Amino acid sequence: MSKSVIKENDPDVVLIGAGIMSATLGVMLKELQPDITIHVIERLHTVAAESSDAWNNAGTGHSAFCELNYTPEREDGSIDCSKAIKIAGQFLQSREFWTYLLDKQYISNPHDFIHTVPHMSFVHGEENVTYLKKRYEALLQYHLFEGMEFSEDTAMLKEWIPLVMEGRDVSEKVAATRMDVGTDVNFGALTRKLFRYLFDKPEVKLLLAHEVFDLEQGEDSRWKIQVKNLTTGKKRTITTKFIFIGAGGGSLPLLEKSDIPESKGYGGFPVSGQWLICNNPAVIEKHDAKVYGKAAVGSPPMSVPHLDTRIIDGKKSLLFGPYAGFSTKFLKNGSFWDLPSSIKISNIKPMMMAGIHNISLTKYLIDQVSQSPEDRLEALKEYLPLAAMNDWDLEVAGQRVQVIKKDEEEGGILEFGTEVVNAADGTIAALLGASPGASTAVSIMTDLLNRCFPKQMKTRQWQEKLEEMIPSLHKSLSGDKDLCRQIRERTGKALELVEEEAVPG
Repeated sequence: MSKSVIKENDPDVVLIGAGIMSATLGVMLKELQPDITIHVIERLHTVAAESSDAWNNAGTGHSAFCELNYTPEREDGSIDCSKAIKIAGQFLQSREFWTYLLDKQYISNPHDFIHTVPHMSFVHGEENVTYLKKRYEALLQYHLFEGMEFSEDTAMLKEWIPLVMEGRDVSEKVAATRMDVGTDVNFGALTRKLFRYLFDKPEVKLLLAHEVFDLEQGEDSRWKIQVKNLTTGKKRTITTKFIFIGAGGGSLPLLEKSDIPESKGYGGFPVSGQWLICNNPAVIEKHDAKVYGKAAVGSPPMSVPHLDTRIIDGKKSLLFGPYAGFSTKFLKNGSFWDLPSSIKISNIKPMMMAGIHNISLTKYLIDQVSQSPEDRLEALKEYLPLAAMNDWDLEVAGQRVQVIKKDEEEGGILEFGTEVVNAADGTIAALLGASPGASTAVSIMTDLLNRCFPKQMKTRQWQEKLEEMIPSLHKSLSGDKDLCRQIRERTGKALELVEEEAVPG
């Protein structure tokens, strides 16, 4: 199909926001229906510049190997592994999809976006050590966590994480788990690869520096999207059958503009992030892992500190954080009026009740905002006892909007995951929330396809294509040891994660 036959303002699909979610959905839809016409609308002058950008997220390939908030302790002392199992399986499906794209030569050079970096959990204090051991024993019951190691041995920990153990009090009780098959992912680089493939298609059009300022559904169920060119000021209307709002923190205001019943009651709570980035090559070279700790009692999941080896554009870096902050912006490049203007009659009660139920979050953010450089250094020293202030620079990371939604019992609750909200007729869907986000983009978009394209998803053509893209889609990874191993080995080889060369510091 040539560009001349595409109706300029009448594509089949409009993707709002040029991040990893829109890129993933766009590629999937083009594979499922090759003649589909797509417009991608992005308010910035480039793709992957907000949450998907490498410096705006931790770059962790979330697999629940090291993230302790995915394995809460129940009241009876047992470990709830359900969320961990789900996320570990979802990340393997993401690996399958990326492998498919590499096999088809749609993308190339996996080292541009993914590397092997061991995932570790590190705790101190007797109570936390006991928890970590219980967690380790619970996870080992599932094939998805085969290969996990646990140690309380100081000599072993010095081998695993020499920088963390250097200068540490020998009397301190510490423990760690380690998964060698963990990954560091540059989601910005991956997003750009996916869009590069898409934009080579004549049926796909990219509108950079364009902002959606209104949405309205007509009687024929089609959507009229009001778009403004931010360079020229020119406005136009784009009509489409389906809209996906994948605009990160900007998704909630656009969802509210849609006025669909399903959008009522949702609110958003913005949280900004900061990292300490190491500027000393000698320190960077001593560390090779993503080390996650345990949040303080009563603290929100976002407060979990971690010390991350990152590989961005071929260069090894070391980050510590995140340090949270508060801003009324919903996007890093957003407006301070984002939060006030998002408050509506339909969501004011849930937002107030969520605030009442999350006093600890408010206190945490106040404490974080008021931190001095010395305070941040003290937090770092829990992981690096010999840390020196002049080895680290403070940098602003991305902006996240945590989901607030109605709850019959509580009035309003604050969610810390990701959530798809779609109209009953399947003509519009929005993605709200943050972590684990990008790592599970493939699973999230598969769920969206089931919700919004139910008829097509039942066809033999779509089912066969989906199984080609994600071979484990309808199989149980947690219950099939051989399948889990096969997928890990096959995708590891395709993504060049097996026996890869060390990245220079």
